[in-house]
Amino acid sequence: MVIDFHDEKNRFSYTNRIADVSWTNFIKSIVPIQEISAAIDIGCGGGIYTKALSDMGISSVIGLDFSEAMLACAAENCKEYQNIFFKRGRALHTGLEGNRFDLILERALIHHIEDLSSCFKEAYRLLRNNGYFIVQDRTPDDCLLEGDNSHIRGHFFEPFPKLIEKETNRRHQSKNVMEMLKECGFREIQEMQLWETRKVYPHKTELLQDLRNRTGRSILQELDDNELKKLINFIDIQVPLDHTIVEKDRWTIWWAIK
Repeated sequence: MVIDFHDEKNRFSYTNRIADVSWTNFIKSIVPIQEISAAIDIGCGGGIYTKALSDMGISSVIGLDFSEAMLACAAENCKEYQNIFFKRGRALHTGLEGNRFDLILERALIHHIEDLSSCFKEAYRLLRNNGYFIVQDRTPDDCLLEGDNSHIRGHFFEPFPKLIEKETNRRHQSKNVMEMLKECGFREIQEMQLWETRKVYPHKTELLQDLRNRTGRSILQELDDNELKKLINFIDIQVPLDHTIVEKDRWTIWWAIK
């Protein structure tokens, strides 16, 4: 089963948290935010990171997504922000004017896209000269790190090894991403890793409920209800803490300049 981003019942799956300071501090360390006046969050989902870009001080931010349901929820999520605008479009064909943005963010997007060339060429077209392109996603190596009390996602594959092939097949190797960025004209390409705090749970019961709801984890759509119950019971045993849990995921971030 693949998550349907157009389904109304999934519209809040990617809105019920805020971007952690671990992420915002990292972005500030690699991009001169004070020089950024216009940014776009491509594949914005519920607007979590669209909002974070605005909170960093960027004066104009666009969130773009192909799902009307997601965009409606993102607009509600960001309704107090006068400088955020949302548009329906696709990463390969945004329909936006070129040479317009100082910063483009594509977070948790490219594992949904096979045609990286068209995706990156569109980003290149949208950026102004010397603009920054940030791509954040998981590589197969990121996905297969062992689970622990913080890296909850790493426990998914222990009771269900069938998920390994599904997860790794949809992920791009870092070498391929970097080669495609170069082929599309980007320069000063760098690869970095970030352990981003996903969410802080005051009690383990809240983590287990989050898993039960499949919140923000499209890979869990591959499990039926009985399998999901088995996974939750497994994680309940593997993470014996009954106090605050700081859930973290490792991401690879590719940074490039037009």
